[in-house]
Amino acid sequence: MPFINAVQLRVGMIVNFENELCRVTFVEHQTPGNLPARIATKMKRLKDGLNRENRFGSAEKVDKVSLEQHMMEFLYEDGDHFVLMNGETYEQIELPKEFLGDDAAFLQPNMMVEVEFHDGNPLNITLPPSVVLTVLETEPVMKNANATGSYKPAKLENGVTVGIPPYIEAGEKIRVNTVDRTFMERVK
Repeated sequence: MPFINAVQLRVGMIVNFENELCRVTFVEHQTPGNLPARIATKMKRLKDGLNRENRFGSAEKVDKVSLEQHMMEFLYEDGDHFVLMNGETYEQIELPKEFLGDDAAFLQPNMMVEVEFHDGNPLNITLPPSVVLTVLETEPVMKNANATGSYKPAKLENGVTVGIPPYIEAGEKIRVNTVDRTFMERVK
């Protein structure tokens, strides 16, 4: 596995820390007065989701894990698992629903997702940055409503509730950011 200096750590990287695979969730370069610079990190252990914090010296070496990335098609849900297929090899894999957690609500049939593997084992799924969904329920459109800063809650077809501009009605399609679950635009 390649080693990098701690100053090269970035959010989203997977590192081998104390013989455990961890995803970096926070990085801050600290320069405390006349002391040597250090890198403060927060990491999530992949096997059980345990959060941990650590400080590295800026020149300290960190074991960065090399990952294989494959685009896979979401086929269907099977009980407590999702079934995905590699479009090049047609190999199918089953992943537990916990893999995506609450983001599973955004999976749609035939959606292409990126799956990261390490030593043949899947570690992470990355959804597309946005999806198009239909508004199921929301408050009625307000007269003379425009896009000024106020939003109203809307329940979408996947069960997720997001804030939308007051001029959007139930039945309309909208684009939603899958990372922060926010309204992006109306879709015609």
